Amino acid sequence: MEKLLQGIVTICQQAGEAILDIYQREDLGIQIKDDNSPLTAADLAAHQIIVDGLTSLAPDIPILSEESDALPYATRTSWNQYFLVDPLDGTKEFIERNGEFTVNVALIQDTRVVLGVVYIPVQAIVYAGIVATGLVYREYAGNKKYLSTRSVNADEITIVASRRHGVETMQKCMQLLADEFTVVSKSVGSSLKFCMIAAAEADLYLRFAPTSEWDTAAAQAIVEAAGGSVVDTDFNALRYNTKESLLNPNFLVLADARYDWRRILGPVSSK
Repeated sequence: MEKLLQGIVTICQQAGEAILDIYQREDLGIQIKDDNSPLTAADLAAHQIIVDGLTSLAPDIPILSEESDALPYATRTSWNQYFLVDPLDGTKEFIERNGEFTVNVALIQDTRVVLGVVYIPVQAIVYAGIVATGLVYREYAGNKKYLSTRSVNADEITIVASRRHGVETMQKCMQLLADEFTVVSKSVGSSLKFCMIAAAEADLYLRFAPTSEWDTAAAQAIVEAAGGSVVDTDFNALRYNTKESLLNPNFLVLADARYDWRRILGPVSSK
């Protein structure tokens, strides 16, 4: 599994190089997809590099990428394992040139994420993790730091959030949390929110807006390998390839998986 992880890291770095090449251009090759989300030449270039690389690395494992042709659930349901790929997570951040975008590759087995790599091209930072063994690290310029999530501080917690999604449910959660803690809020794009949780830089990420399974899988592996958890609003672990739709439910990313978050955030349950 560690050999596979290192192979995926190399593939993500290669995809990141192609993304940065396009990032420097004036024309990003922007298109609009059927769901009204943006697509750039960098998304497509990274997709091709990753698919080619994973096919060579593990030819028997199928691949589902955001930029793949749509596959029916009848096909996907026969997979007991597969790679789940977001070639460029944070396309809007890429277009805005703020650097907050990532390359994400996960391995899913029996609906659960078991391995993930999140690569930040602009900073050349790798996050990589294997859930079962708890091996998880951040690597930059040859320096590797092993990661572990932090426990809840009785007085203050830090929440990370998207810049684009401030909804009524989020406001309700913030009030519930403010009744218990001093709350510090930070905004950051793409899978970097998960990475901050894994690196003990934040306590919670709350998501109450649409995401797809490829948006979360790799980063969920990083968080879970570091000791955290990713759950829906009923506090069930986020799972993959269980239905026709590839949309996730609303979810919570928890640094301290042992803390009784249900006591505080139970009122936001989807039931």
